[in-house]
Amino acid sequence: MPAAPRSVKEMAAAEVVLAAMLLSSAAVAAAQHDYGDALHKCILFFEGQRSGRLPPDQRVRWRRDSGLHDGAAAGVDLTGGYYDAGDNVKFGFPMAFTATLMSWGLIDFGRSFGPHKEEARKAVRWATDYLMKATARPNTVYVQVGDAFRDHACWERPEDMDTPRTVYKVDPSHPGSDVAAETAAALAAASIVFRDSDPAYSKRLLDRAVAVFAFADKHRGPYSSSLHAAVCPCYCDYSGYQDELLWGAAWLHKASRRREYREYIKRNEVVLGASDAINEFGWDNKHAGINVLISKEVLMGKDEYFQSFRVNADNFMCTLLPGISNHPQIQYSPGGLLFKVGSSNMQHVTQLSFLLLAYSNYLSHAGGRVSCGSSSASPAQLRRVAKRQVGYILGDNPLRMSYMVGYGARFPRRIHHRASSLPSVAAHPARIGCKAGAAYYASPAPNPNLLVGAVVGGPSDASDAFPDARAVFEQSEPTTYINAPLMGLLAYFSAHPNPAESGGD
Repeated sequence: MPAAPRSVKEMAAAEVVLAAMLLSSAAVAAAQHDYGDALHKCILFFEGQRSGRLPPDQRVRWRRDSGLHDGAAAGVDLTGGYYDAGDNVKFGFPMAFTATLMSWGLIDFGRSFGPHKEEARKAVRWATDYLMKATARPNTVYVQVGDAFRDHACWERPEDMDTPRTVYKVDPSHPGSDVAAETAAALAAASIVFRDSDPAYSKRLLDRAVAVFAFADKHRGPYSSSLHAAVCPCYCDYSGYQDELLWGAAWLHKASRRREYREYIKRNEVVLGASDAINEFGWDNKHAGINVLISKEVLMGKDEYFQSFRVNADNFMCTLLPGISNHPQIQYSPGGLLFKVGSSNMQHVTQLSFLLLAYSNYLSHAGGRVSCGSSSASPAQLRRVAKRQVGYILGDNPLRMSYMVGYGARFPRRIHHRASSLPSVAAHPARIGCKAGAAYYASPAPNPNLLVGAVVGGPSDASDAFPDARAVFEQSEPTTYINAPLMGLLAYFSAHPNPAESGGD
């Protein structure tokens, strides 16, 4: 375990550094946010990402049915699900991760969703209904619909798309333990979400999760090797499939309480790298999430064997806290934004902030603190960092700009998103072809359709700068896995606006 704090003075000094950082960055703006409104819009975004036949209660009215023949070429129904970002491809790996994180937010902070809980459940179900179709055939997971290269060469509405809707799958001859285990995790997590509201559906989800995980474990291998030309570089799994197997087992244990999954983690934690000090979390790498998820068992006094996961979770949290760690995992901009080098930085902001909040919740219930060598951090400190990041997204930043479309007075108007940037079918009934959309892509005009609730990639470095430009997709493109963890964060802060409050739901 990490060493205990050496002195109260050192602990106090670390807290002062963290508080000073939060206060200085918060000075750029001090708005009182309507977290409930932001939560409503965050969930609404997913309706703009829907594929398939839209339901009568569809609220994003400028969208229409699309992808109604998806899967037909392979003799399977793969209609429905979500487009991952601003294109028209359905990528199973990030879609499953999106469903897992939406479910985790509902599981941990369900009561905080208040009147938005049912719409959040619907957002989860739109994904899991699709994942059930994608796993309907034994020992097979359909993991992608659409040719990414052909799709990305066009700028057209999903309602008009005429690029190949090629279907890709993993099976015993073409393994994909990573995407299959993530799919199992999504189905298992969602089974908890629907346990009370729809027990029959919950059971079907859990039964399917068990079968899909067994397939993932028996036929081991990365889907990037089996389907390299199709899934790389968009969603190539660079971290290997081992973390997804542990992640899937952890969610199956949480959902089923079956001892076999606890024993699986014990038996495989070394060979699958559970002890690896990898401080990452996202659609590709689940290590930090595994440690936080399993740590709850330790903190609640249910399983002392997994103490090493709690140690890893503590170490990870320390790397996120400014002024606490000598080896920070991330950096903070002058305006207070957490950032990692690369594109679509807001995915790191929302995903890591969610882990901070979830872990603070577990610590609060257990009366614990984060041990960081010669210092420590309270659950309230973790919550303050998470809330500061949410505030930055909603407008507490040097540009005084909300990075959520439709929230606040100033927000991105030229997001990298085909359906949003092209005239709606209602406004322009005639088809807009593959290359005909280029004029709209290059136009400096704002997008004609507001994709309300979409959170874009945002600033990508220490400058806090943001070019509101469609062509800069690294910063202007929204994704489902940016919004998914933000749902839980917004729900919590709508019910607990004071980070000093203890506990969660």
